[in-house]
Amino acid sequence: MKRLVLLGGGHAHVHVLDALARAPLPDTEVTLVSPYPQQIYSGMLPGWIAGHYPLDACAIALPPLAARAGCTLRQTRAIALDLAARDVLCADGARIGFDWLSIDTGPTTARHRIAGADAHALAVRPIESFVDGIARLLAEAAETPTLAVAIIGGGAAGVELAFALRQRCPDARLSLIGSAARPLDGLPRRLQHRANALLADRRIAWHGGRRAQRVDATGVALDDGTRIAARHVLQVTGAAAPRWPAAAGLACDDGGFIRVDASLRSTSHPFVFAAGDIARYSDPRPKSGVFAVRAGPPLAANLRAAIGTEALTPWRAQRCALYLISTGNRHALAAWGPLAWWGDWVWRWKDRIDRRFVARFSA
Repeated sequence: MKRLVLLGGGHAHVHVLDALARAPLPDTEVTLVSPYPQQIYSGMLPGWIAGHYPLDACAIALPPLAARAGCTLRQTRAIALDLAARDVLCADGARIGFDWLSIDTGPTTARHRIAGADAHALAVRPIESFVDGIARLLAEAAETPTLAVAIIGGGAAGVELAFALRQRCPDARLSLIGSAARPLDGLPRRLQHRANALLADRRIAWHGGRRAQRVDATGVALDDGTRIAARHVLQVTGAAAPRWPAAAGLACDDGGFIRVDASLRSTSHPFVFAAGDIARYSDPRPKSGVFAVRAGPPLAANLRAAIGTEALTPWRAQRCALYLISTGNRHALAAWGPLAWWGDWVWRWKDRIDRRFVARFSA
């Protein structure tokens, strides 16, 4: 009997579980290791904050998905790997043996880059802790409508979060901090201007071209000397890798992300695969749920091929990703390469895509 361990319940692994439910692997014992009983779909999280969805509508329950796949779910967190013994070392003291290992645990937030953030800011990752923190923030805002909140990160996630909070907390004092001159840096200039105008219209203060240097209990200090008072500080900045992949001896890039080849196999250990934001693809892409979702089917196919001693199939992520960015009020922005659109119809498009993704794995 072969042993396959799926480490993490991320976007790519729900595809693997779905594939196993449709076509089980012969003579293979499959174990899913995840500290959480559900995967909260990040694409719908701003909609929950804005009040458009209940949290349950944004989550994929892992126990029934694992059961359909004939997979044992171990609800614990991996803290280390013993690659020589082929064991996953878990926070609950268990050692889970494997012949094949697939890693889709996602990254952490790079909290260390801002002094005081670890103690005084709510990080967007892990998403489960972020959800708990946002629930407390919303409860406080109900009692104190003019609550001051600062959001560090001017990319798509930070912009969506700011708009969602404005929708839910109409009188809160919201500030959005970004290192680029305009929000949504890297997306079409037309979309950046539209986002900038909407931020102003929604009374969200944009502090562009500046970096957060320090966070404390009273707010954020920026690198130009500006100080932003805030009761809550939310950190929606770059991804960081956990330490245990590199510590185990897996080939990793300078940031600690696992290097994989075009088949999603580790470049140093052929019995290990990785996908999602924890992976450093041979053809690098931004850390985005879009690419994690797209990696799911080729990961499932190549795990099946590797276990069956068949040839693996190379995968190359698409060059252009579709970005759909909600603005809180059932309106959204869209970008595809150099193209940009916006409108209520974009939100309805995004809503259908998101609901269909969650429903596929929750049936």
